[in-house]
Amino acid sequence: MRRIGRALLVALAATLGVAGCGGTDGSSTASAPASPEKATITLYNAQHEDLMKLMVDAFTKESGIKVDMRSGEDPDMANQIVQEGSASPADVFVTENSPAMTLVASKGGFAKVDPATLAQVGKQYAPSTGDWVGFAARSTVFAYNSQQLKQDELPASIMDLADPKWKGRFGVAAGGADFQAIVSAVLAVKGEAATAEWLKGLKANAKIYQGNGAAMRAVNAGEIQAAVIYHYYWYQDRAEAGTNSKNVELHFFPAKDAGAFVGVSGAGVLKSSKHPAEAQALVKFLTGKNGQQVLADSDALEYSISSEVPTNPKLKPLGELSPPDIELSALNGPKVIELMQQAGLL
Repeated sequence: MRRIGRALLVALAATLGVAGCGGTDGSSTASAPASPEKATITLYNAQHEDLMKLMVDAFTKESGIKVDMRSGEDPDMANQIVQEGSASPADVFVTENSPAMTLVASKGGFAKVDPATLAQVGKQYAPSTGDWVGFAARSTVFAYNSQQLKQDELPASIMDLADPKWKGRFGVAAGGADFQAIVSAVLAVKGEAATAEWLKGLKANAKIYQGNGAAMRAVNAGEIQAAVIYHYYWYQDRAEAGTNSKNVELHFFPAKDAGAFVGVSGAGVLKSSKHPAEAQALVKFLTGKNGQQVLADSDALEYSISSEVPTNPKLKPLGELSPPDIELSALNGPKVIELMQQAGLL
């Protein structure tokens, strides 16, 4: 009877989860409680997919939080989030250019970024509203054929490209979010009337290409003398064989010219996120030391913006650039589209 009573006690202890009750051999018969499985969050990604995969994989390795990444273009994904509203499955939205972030923010789509995350980047890399935060940067450049243009022939301002003397000599990727972000900087610096007039000049003067890479290749081949692009297309090509940039050099517009615009890639947590804590953790990682180191070490050759992580040494130092002072939330993507359509560029 004593043996049966002992067995009953052990079984009862196991059923109730009582710690410290062992079997006849002294071992514990109660199993440890299982650790709760961490949530999987959904990332709407409009940045370069290979770069974001590197950063997301590092985040998952560090945090244990899995990320389902769905990729697309800046304006397409921003408009999708707006259309989905509170039913959006997205937890986090990241972009190449900030006008797409501004669109979502204007519709009340973002939760506020945690203050500790905002503190990781300079104020110039986040809107004053705190709706989202930058995690990478790219500089506007005038990529020119060094065999066709001398330095003293280069434009002093991006506004000069509306002058008839530039007719047929340069190219832009008018349909791309990159160039439209640059136009948004012109709009912020110069105002609507001056921007509309400038765009008319570009319509008369510029050759249109499908993407920055195509425009740079045209410069290299001597089809055009120059193109307005972002810096990293040239640096990436030079880091490889240099096939598409051997005849190309970069001119950085000076003195806070609108053409010296430094675009910001943004990250924000959707107000409708089902996993807000995990979503905030991803945004914090992207802007923090470990995430920024992944960016700086990558072959994306975009600028890291953390004061703790030096940018890739192959790049012209970020501190040597002279961008205009622009409130990021003022970059008006829809108005840019309207003005470009009126000018016949879209």
